[in-house]
Amino acid sequence: MNDQELDIVTGAFSFSGRYIARRLIYSGRRVRSLNRKNGQDRIAGVRIETAPLDFSRPDDLLESMKGASTLYNTYWIRFSHASQPEAFQTALRNSRILFECAQKAGIRRIVHLSVTNATQNSTLSYFKGKAEAESSLAESGISHAILRPSLVFAEEDILLNNIAWLLRHFPFFAIPGDGKYTVQPVYVGDLAEIAVNAGGHMHNQVEDVTGPDTFTFEELVRLVSLKVGSRTIFFHCDPQIALDLASVMGWFMKDVLLTKEELQALMENLLTSRETPIGHTSLTDWLDENAKDYGIKYHSQMDRHRIVQSESGGGGG
Repeated sequence: MNDQELDIVTGAFSFSGRYIARRLIYSGRRVRSLNRKNGQDRIAGVRIETAPLDFSRPDDLLESMKGASTLYNTYWIRFSHASQPEAFQTALRNSRILFECAQKAGIRRIVHLSVTNATQNSTLSYFKGKAEAESSLAESGISHAILRPSLVFAEEDILLNNIAWLLRHFPFFAIPGDGKYTVQPVYVGDLAEIAVNAGGHMHNQVEDVTGPDTFTFEELVRLVSLKVGSRTIFFHCDPQIALDLASVMGWFMKDVLLTKEELQALMENLLTSRETPIGHTSLTDWLDENAKDYGIKYHSQMDRHRIVQSESGGGGG
């Protein structure tokens, strides 16, 4: 019988979930992943247990969480689309099922990934839905940590990596508006460390998770351009024109590069926090070590959704 303590990670083969699961394994914990699709079963060379993340079978979901101490929840969606117009409402309903099953299964602690500046009165579906999920968790009575990351980056990220890809492949880059709106990118490894540390406590907490650097969007893009050796020419344009260009590119790539809500959130400084940054990895320093390979490959959100179907948020993720 394995005497290691068991933790549950929703989507341990997704972006942020993989880093959380890896850190748990390195700290000597046993990990079980709840997945929307089967396939992978190893992280950091270790075979981990898997079970279906099937919200239509709550009894099975409950059973898969029995015996575990902590649930690390990365489940959410990035956007709704034509085939799933009510996707955020579905994600919220699924989150409530997950929390209820965790409570019945005897989970002692939930570490839940949300997003900076989530509020229930937000006009943006992503941020409103995240806030409503936070509220549902708080009302569950389970000890919890709600972590609110900003824009999450790493080798496998989608948004910032694909900016790097565009900068490598196109002679021009459109900056929506004046480009002075700000963002505080956080490294996914820092997010995972903070999440696992939060799992070791019992007090309820809500905390923004941002990195040490604050950039305007134009500064951020120019930094990435410099580090990857791009000679792209930048120009400012109306935000709608930038969205139209992203839509055309998305049509060619069979993907969604940027949504109207994501651009609005960025331009409203929602990926910036008033709290003291608790991530320690500087994007500038990270790019110094990783820019050679960053943006070499385009990362498709739609392909990742089809393969994994369990992403975090956050900005990310």
